[in-house]
Parts: sequence; structure tokens; C-alpha cells
Amino acid sequence: MAANSSSTGSKSSNSSGGKQSGPSAEQVVATFQRMRQEQRSMASKAAELEMEINEHSLVIDTLKDVDPSRKCFRLVGGVLVERTVKEVLPALEVNKEQISKIIESINTQMQSKGRELTEYRERYNIRLVGEGEAEAQGQSAASSRDSEGGGSKSGAGVLVS
Repeated sequence: MAANSSSTGSKSSNSSGGKQSGPSAEQVVATFQRMRQEQRSMASKAAELEMEINEHSLVIDTLKDVDPSRKCFRLVGGVLVERTVKEVLPALEVNKEQISKIIESINTQMQSKGRELTEYRERYNIRLVGEGEAEAQGQSAASSRDSEGGGSKSGAGVLVS
């Protein structure tokens, strides 16, 4: 028992709440922010790869109308290489398919990270700034307007300055 009380004594007692072995509020927030940042970086990487797919599609569509024996140039590892269209077109299509598979895996990782974030928020009762109060005020304002006969629920939660 003495070991438990000494380990909890080093932590701030007001931020740990009723859980003696739980992480401090600062640790919870830091972990939550890190998880959100990971999800954001995954989303930006997926968007970047989507742009690459669009570029590949544009080049593939352009090269389909060109004579297969015509020479073209391709950037490989920072080196510009001269090839023919019939050599480059299949490689571009394979690259496009691989990028699509990578995007699918990133999207599944983002979904699992989103579920993990939601579970973490529920476990530690994390609310984003203004989230709880805005929803409560919007719902109460909408219910009072509806009871008075004016307004609709579609405008609830929208602030206009």
C-alpha cells in the first residue's frame, strides 16, 4: 500500500481523477494530439497519391493516342531516360495500379485510426474545444424555437456574425 501511495503522490492528484494508475491529463492530451496528427498525415499522403494517380491517368490517356514506336522520355530515379511509348505505357499502368493499392491500404489504416481515436476519446471523455457547449446550446435553442413555432432544425448549430 505504501508503494501505491508514494507513486500516486508524485502525480498531480487533481488531474488523475479517480484512477490511480491512469495517465495524467497532459499525457492523455499529448497522446490524443499525436494520434490526430498521425491521422492527418495519412490523409495528406492519400491526397498526394491521388494527385499522382490523376497525373498517371492524364499521361496514359495522352500516350494511348500516340504511335507506339514514337520515342518518349521518362524520369527514373532522377535520370531522364529515352524509351518508346510501347515500353513506357505498360509501366505507367502498373505504377498506377500499385499506387491505387497503396491508397486503399492507407484508407483502411485511416479508418482504423479513426476508430481508435473515437475509442480513446470515449475512454478518457475528451471533448474538443467548443464541441460540448455548442451542441448543447444549439439543441436547446432549436427546441425553444420549435416550441414557439418558428425556425427549423436545419439551422441549429450554425453561427452567423
